[in-house]
Amino acid sequence: MKTRQVVLPLIVLSVIIVLLYGASMRQRYNRRGELAERIFSLGNTFDAETREPESIEELRRAISAYEKRIERHIEDAAKNGMYWKILAIRLQDQGLHGEALHALEQAIYFAPEDPVLHYSLGLSAGIMAKSLHALPGTDTSGRQRYYVLAEGAFLRAIELDPRYLRPRYSLGVLYVFELDRPEDAIPHLERCLEISRSDVDTMFVLARAFYMLRDFQAALNLYDRIIILTTDEQKRNDAQNNRQMVMVQMYG
Repeated sequence: MKTRQVVLPLIVLSVIIVLLYGASMRQRYNRRGELAERIFSLGNTFDAETREPESIEELRRAISAYEKRIERHIEDAAKNGMYWKILAIRLQDQGLHGEALHALEQAIYFAPEDPVLHYSLGLSAGIMAKSLHALPGTDTSGRQRYYVLAEGAFLRAIELDPRYLRPRYSLGVLYVFELDRPEDAIPHLERCLEISRSDVDTMFVLARAFYMLRDFQAALNLYDRIIILTTDEQKRNDAQNNRQMVMVQMYG
Protein backbone atom coordinates (compact mmCIF):
# COMPACT_ATOMS: atom_id res chain seq x y z
CA MET A 1 0.00 0.00 0.00
CA LYS A 2 2.81 2.38 0.86
CA THR A 3 4.56 1.58 -2.41
CA ARG A 4 1.46 2.46 -4.43
CA GLN A 5 1.11 5.73 -2.52
CA VAL A 6 4.66 6.69 -3.50
CA VAL A 7 4.62 5.45 -7.12
CA LEU A 8 1.32 7.03 -8.15
CA PRO A 9 2.37 10.65 -7.45
CA LEU A 10 5.64 10.01 -9.25
CA ILE A 11 3.79 8.78 -12.33
CA VAL A 12 1.51 11.83 -12.27
CA LEU A 13 4.53 14.13 -11.89
CA SER A 14 6.29 12.43 -14.81
CA VAL A 15 3.24 12.87 -17.02
CA ILE A 16 3.05 16.57 -16.12
CA ILE A 17 6.77 17.02 -16.94
CA VAL A 18 6.35 15.28 -20.31
CA LEU A 19 3.35 17.43 -21.16
CA LEU A 20 5.16 20.63 -20.19
CA TYR A 21 8.24 19.62 -22.19
CA GLY A 22 6.06 18.86 -25.18
CA ALA A 23 4.34 22.23 -24.93
CA SER A 24 7.71 23.95 -24.66
CA MET A 25 9.01 22.14 -27.75
CA ARG A 26 5.88 23.05 -29.72
CA GLN A 27 6.32 26.69 -28.70
CA ARG A 28 9.95 26.65 -29.82
CA TYR A 29 8.96 25.03 -33.09
CA ASN A 30 6.29 27.66 -33.65
CA ARG A 31 8.78 30.45 -32.98
CA ARG A 32 11.27 28.89 -35.35
CA GLY A 33 8.54 28.64 -37.95
CA GLU A 34 7.70 32.32 -37.52
CA LEU A 35 11.37 33.24 -37.96
CA ALA A 36 11.57 31.12 -41.06
CA GLU A 37 8.51 32.80 -42.49
CA ARG A 38 10.00 36.26 -41.84
CA ILE A 39 13.28 35.38 -43.47
CA PHE A 40 11.47 33.77 -46.38
CA SER A 41 9.29 36.85 -46.86
CA LEU A 42 12.37 39.11 -46.88
CA GLY A 43 13.61 37.45 -50.00
CA ASN A 44 15.53 34.20 -49.54
CA THR A 45 16.71 32.48 -52.69
CA PHE A 46 15.02 29.11 -52.30
CA ASP A 47 13.28 28.13 -55.54
CA ALA A 48 9.53 27.78 -55.85
CA GLU A 49 9.60 24.01 -55.41
CA THR A 50 11.47 24.15 -52.10
CA ARG A 51 9.54 24.38 -48.87
CA GLU A 52 10.14 27.19 -46.43
CA PRO A 53 13.32 26.78 -44.33
CA GLU A 54 12.78 24.77 -41.20
CA SER A 55 16.05 23.08 -40.27
CA ILE A 56 18.96 24.97 -38.76
CA GLU A 57 20.96 24.54 -41.95
CA GLU A 58 18.12 25.89 -44.09
CA LEU A 59 17.74 28.87 -41.78
CA ARG A 60 21.46 29.57 -42.08
CA ARG A 61 21.22 29.42 -45.85
CA ALA A 62 18.26 31.82 -45.82
CA ILE A 63 20.10 34.28 -43.56
CA SER A 64 23.21 34.08 -45.76
CA ALA A 65 21.13 34.76 -48.87
CA TYR A 66 19.50 37.79 -47.28
CA GLU A 67 22.87 39.14 -46.12
CA LYS A 68 24.05 38.97 -49.73
CA ARG A 69 21.02 41.01 -50.78
CA ILE A 70 21.89 43.63 -48.14
CA GLU A 71 25.48 43.80 -49.45
CA ARG A 72 24.21 44.26 -53.01
CA HIS A 73 21.89 47.03 -51.84
CA ILE A 74 24.79 48.81 -50.10
CA GLU A 75 26.93 48.53 -53.24
CA ASP A 76 24.08 49.88 -55.40
CA ALA A 77 23.53 52.81 -53.04
CA ALA A 78 27.25 53.68 -53.11
CA LYS A 79 27.24 53.57 -56.90
CA ASN A 80 24.13 55.75 -57.09
CA GLY A 81 25.75 58.33 -54.85
CA MET A 82 28.91 58.36 -56.97
CA TYR A 83 26.91 58.74 -60.19
CA TRP A 84 24.99 61.72 -58.76
CA LYS A 85 28.29 63.29 -57.67
CA ILE A 86 29.83 62.88 -61.12
CA LEU A 87 26.69 64.29 -62.74
CA ALA A 88 26.75 67.31 -60.41
CA ILE A 89 30.39 68.05 -61.24
CA ARG A 90 29.70 67.79 -64.97
CA LEU A 91 26.71 70.12 -64.66
CA GLN A 92 28.78 72.65 -62.72
CA ASP A 93 31.49 72.49 -65.38
CA GLN A 94 28.82 73.39 -67.93
CA GLY A 95 27.54 76.27 -65.79
CA LEU A 96 24.21 74.52 -65.15
CA HIS A 97 24.13 75.27 -61.44
CA GLY A 98 20.37 75.00 -61.00
CA GLU A 99 20.45 71.42 -62.29
CA ALA A 100 23.64 70.79 -60.32
CA LEU A 101 21.84 71.70 -57.08
CA HIS A 102 19.32 68.91 -57.62
CA ALA A 103 22.07 66.39 -58.41
CA LEU A 104 24.04 67.46 -55.32
CA GLU A 105 21.00 67.04 -53.08
CA GLN A 106 20.65 63.48 -54.37
CA ALA A 107 24.36 62.79 -53.88
CA ILE A 108 24.23 64.13 -50.31
CA TYR A 109 21.31 61.79 -49.59
CA PHE A 110 23.65 58.86 -50.30
CA ALA A 111 26.79 60.43 -48.73
CA PRO A 112 25.66 62.99 -46.12
CA GLU A 113 29.11 63.31 -44.51
CA ASP A 114 31.09 64.10 -47.66
CA PRO A 115 32.42 67.67 -47.14
CA VAL A 116 33.16 68.10 -50.86
CA LEU A 117 29.48 67.63 -51.70
CA HIS A 118 28.42 70.29 -49.20
CA TYR A 119 31.07 72.69 -50.50
CA SER A 120 29.89 72.12 -54.07
CA LEU A 121 26.28 72.68 -53.01
CA GLY A 122 27.24 76.01 -51.43
CA LEU A 123 29.13 77.03 -54.55
CA SER A 124 26.19 76.42 -56.88
CA ALA A 125 23.72 78.01 -54.46
CA GLY A 126 25.86 81.15 -54.25
CA ILE A 127 26.07 81.41 -58.03
CA MET A 128 22.31 80.95 -58.35
CA ALA A 129 21.74 83.71 -55.78
CA LYS A 130 23.92 86.13 -57.73
CA SER A 131 22.04 85.30 -60.94
CA LEU A 132 18.79 86.62 -59.44
CA HIS A 133 19.12 90.36 -59.87
CA ALA A 134 17.66 92.50 -57.11
CA LEU A 135 15.75 94.89 -59.32
CA PRO A 136 13.64 97.66 -57.72
CA GLY A 137 10.24 96.34 -56.67
CA THR A 138 11.14 92.67 -57.18
CA ASP A 139 10.81 89.91 -54.63
CA THR A 140 14.29 89.10 -53.28
CA SER A 141 13.23 86.18 -51.08
CA GLY A 142 14.43 83.64 -53.65
CA ARG A 143 17.85 85.21 -53.73
CA GLN A 144 18.08 85.20 -49.94
CA ARG A 145 17.08 81.54 -49.80
CA TYR A 146 19.99 80.66 -52.05
CA TYR A 147 22.37 82.67 -49.88
CA VAL A 148 21.09 80.90 -46.76
CA LEU A 149 21.56 77.56 -48.50
CA ALA A 150 25.10 78.51 -49.55
CA GLU A 151 26.06 79.63 -46.05
CA GLY A 152 24.67 76.49 -44.43
CA ALA A 153 26.39 74.23 -46.95
CA PHE A 154 29.80 75.89 -46.42
CA LEU A 155 29.42 75.72 -42.65
CA ARG A 156 28.50 72.03 -42.83
CA ALA A 157 31.54 71.30 -45.02
CA ILE A 158 33.77 73.04 -42.47
CA GLU A 159 32.13 71.13 -39.62
CA LEU A 160 32.88 67.86 -41.37
CA ASP A 161 36.48 68.84 -42.21
CA PRO A 162 37.85 71.84 -40.28
CA ARG A 163 41.03 71.87 -42.40
CA TYR A 164 39.12 72.04 -45.69
CA LEU A 165 40.07 75.53 -46.94
CA ARG A 166 37.80 75.97 -49.96
CA PRO A 167 34.56 76.32 -48.00
CA ARG A 168 36.25 78.67 -45.51
CA TYR A 169 37.50 80.91 -48.31
CA SER A 170 34.15 80.78 -50.11
CA LEU A 171 32.32 81.59 -46.89
CA GLY A 172 34.61 84.58 -46.40
CA VAL A 173 33.83 85.81 -49.91
CA LEU A 174 30.11 85.33 -49.27
CA TYR A 175 30.20 87.31 -46.02
CA VAL A 176 32.36 90.14 -47.41
CA PHE A 177 30.99 90.69 -50.90
CA GLU A 178 27.40 89.43 -50.74
CA LEU A 179 26.03 89.55 -47.20
CA ASP A 180 27.90 92.60 -45.80
CA ARG A 181 29.07 90.64 -42.76
CA PRO A 182 32.85 91.19 -42.74
CA GLU A 183 33.14 90.48 -39.00
CA ASP A 184 31.90 86.93 -39.63
CA ALA A 185 34.37 86.43 -42.46
CA ILE A 186 37.52 87.29 -40.50
CA PRO A 187 37.83 84.12 -38.34
CA HIS A 188 37.44 81.83 -41.36
CA LEU A 189 39.90 83.79 -43.51
CA GLU A 190 42.45 83.99 -40.71
CA ARG A 191 42.14 80.24 -40.23
CA CYS A 192 42.85 79.79 -43.95
CA LEU A 193 46.05 81.82 -43.60
CA GLU A 194 47.13 79.82 -40.55
CA ILE A 195 47.03 76.69 -42.71
CA SER A 196 48.13 78.26 -46.02
CA ARG A 197 50.28 81.26 -45.07
CA SER A 198 51.03 82.46 -48.62
CA ASP A 199 47.49 82.40 -50.00
CA VAL A 200 47.34 85.80 -51.69
CA ASP A 201 43.69 85.52 -52.74
CA THR A 202 42.66 84.98 -49.12
CA MET A 203 44.72 88.01 -48.10
CA PHE A 204 42.84 90.20 -50.56
CA VAL A 205 39.46 89.17 -49.13
CA LEU A 206 40.64 89.52 -45.54
CA ALA A 207 42.11 92.97 -46.26
CA ARG A 208 38.75 93.98 -47.71
CA ALA A 209 37.00 92.77 -44.55
CA PHE A 210 39.33 94.86 -42.37
CA TYR A 211 38.80 97.86 -44.64
CA MET A 212 35.01 97.53 -44.34
CA LEU A 213 35.40 97.51 -40.55
CA ARG A 214 37.73 100.55 -40.77
CA ASP A 215 40.66 98.60 -39.37
CA PHE A 216 42.91 100.32 -41.88
CA GLN A 217 46.24 99.32 -40.38
CA ALA A 218 45.38 95.62 -40.56
CA ALA A 219 44.35 96.09 -44.20
CA LEU A 220 47.63 97.90 -44.99
CA ASN A 221 49.65 95.10 -43.43
CA LEU A 222 47.98 92.55 -45.65
CA TYR A 223 48.46 94.58 -48.83
CA ASP A 224 52.15 94.95 -47.94
CA ARG A 225 52.40 91.17 -47.55
CA ILE A 226 50.74 90.64 -50.92
CA ILE A 227 53.16 93.04 -52.63
CA ILE A 228 56.12 91.12 -51.19
CA LEU A 229 54.81 87.60 -51.79
CA THR A 230 53.03 87.63 -55.14
CA THR A 231 54.75 86.93 -58.45
CA ASP A 232 51.62 87.93 -60.36
CA GLU A 233 52.12 91.46 -61.70
CA GLN A 234 48.38 92.17 -61.90
CA LYS A 235 47.85 91.14 -58.27
CA ARG A 236 50.80 93.29 -57.20
CA ASN A 237 49.29 96.28 -58.98
CA ASP A 238 45.89 95.62 -57.42
CA ALA A 239 47.45 95.43 -53.96
CA GLN A 240 49.35 98.70 -54.53
CA ASN A 241 46.18 100.47 -55.73
CA ASN A 242 44.18 99.15 -52.78
CA ARG A 243 46.95 100.19 -50.42
CA GLN A 244 46.82 103.70 -51.78
CA MET A 245 43.07 103.79 -51.29
CA VAL A 246 43.49 102.78 -47.66
CA MET A 247 46.12 105.44 -47.17
CA VAL A 248 43.71 108.06 -48.46
CA GLN A 249 41.10 106.90 -45.95
CA MET A 250 43.64 107.05 -43.15
CA TYR A 251 45.27 110.38 -43.88
CA GLY A 252 42.97 112.12 -46.34
